[in-house]
Order: sequence, then structure tokens, then C-alpha cells
Amino acid sequence: MEAINVGLLGFGKTGSIVAKELVNDKSLNLKWVCRRNIVPGFAHASHAVGHDDSFAPFVEAKQFSQEFLRKNPVDFVIDFSSNTASGLYELIASSGAKIVTAISKYDLSEMEKIKSASAKTAILYSPNITLGINWLIIASKVLKGIIPHADIEVVEEHFRAKKEVSGTALRIADHLNLTAKDHVNSIRVGGIVGKHEIIFGLPYQTIRLTHESISREAFGTGAIFAAKWLLNKPNGMYSMEQLFHEKFMKTIKELEF
Repeated sequence: MEAINVGLLGFGKTGSIVAKELVNDKSLNLKWVCRRNIVPGFAHASHAVGHDDSFAPFVEAKQFSQEFLRKNPVDFVIDFSSNTASGLYELIASSGAKIVTAISKYDLSEMEKIKSASAKTAILYSPNITLGINWLIIASKVLKGIIPHADIEVVEEHFRAKKEVSGTALRIADHLNLTAKDHVNSIRVGGIVGKHEIIFGLPYQTIRLTHESISREAFGTGAIFAAKWLLNKPNGMYSMEQLFHEKFMKTIKELEF
């Protein structure tokens, strides 16, 4: 099977780890990495992630153009840069590449750009693209459907420097029809990457669904999983919740009880 060509936007703390995950997946071919500025002495992402061979050249954002995409075509682009990269999506969509974006938050104008680009290509947007957190959301929705009378609280724990409430926790609350102000509880200690817990309270018992990101590699595996699923999808907007719902329903139908 021919390798799938992929481009990456962003090479920061998470993007560089995602690049390593892409390089380690033999079914993928990391063609290029777009970053704000190229560091002198590092012309290729392959060197930056510990490989001797020269591949996956860096391209500066200001040089990212229709001509560049024509000369360096990819099957899909994964975005771990910043919300401003949404301005490039129309260009990427016009090249025929599909897009997976894992940016935590967009404003209304940026979302409009993404929705406009989705008319030309398939785009999957997830503010937390880890496999575990999206399974947690599906599982919690199913559980709430079974026991709608339960008390429900969402607890999110992150590193001390994180000031804002977790976007993932807000998303969980929204999926469960909870008001974030009353039901999302935040804890900031040490260097926790990210932990989310949903507590269902019932008389004489509690049920706790928990997900913890131990390493940022989890974002890379989630993005790769999403991209491979997206390859066969028609133009439009997609989410990790749709991906998991599709696979969940298929699995339920195949299981015997």
C-alpha cells in the first residue's frame, strides 16, 4: 500500500511531538512542516526529531502558497499551530488536501473560514483530539441516557500555569447539557498534562469516568487516527464525536450479549 502524504502546520511543544509520531508511522510520509520561523541549522523536520536522513523540509508560513502546495502535494494536513492558521484553510482546500485541526479554540470569524473551506474538502475539527477523551464523551452521553436522574460533576486538572477553564471540560459539559459555571470544577497543580473526570452520583454509589493524558504523544496518535478515518469522507465538517459514534454503533451491532 502506497504511503499517505501528510503536511504539518506548527512545530511547537506539541507539534514537534506530533511530527515524530507521523515519522514513526510507516503508512505515512511526512512531506513538509510549516512553521512561523525556520531555526538556523535545522532545514528539515527529520533532523529535529532525531533522524539522520533529510526529509520533511521546513517551510516558513510567509512562503506557504498555492505554488508551494502544487509542487509539494499532500493527501491531508494536520494543524497543531495556532488559530490564525485558519486563514490558510481555503488555500489548502483548493489543493485537494483534507484537514485535521486540533486547535483548542477559534473565534467566530475563524470558524467561518473553516466552514467555508469545508465546502471544498473534508475537515475534522477537535479541540482535544486524544482518543481517550473522545471515547469518554461518548461513554458519558450513553451513561447519562441510561441514568438521566444522576447528579453529574466534571472535574478538570491541569498544570499550574494554565489560567483558563479547560476547553475540553466545557465541551463535555455542553455534550451533557450541564451549565459549566455550576458543574465544571478546575484544579491547577504541578505539571499535570491534562486530566478530566466525570462523576455520576447515585444513591449509595458513584460512577467515575476518567481520562488522563500522560504524554503529548496522545495528541499525535489521535490526529493520525482521525486523518486516516477522514481520507474516505466527502467534503464537509466532521468531529471526533462523529468518528467515535460511527465506530461505537458499528461495534455495538457486532457484539453479542
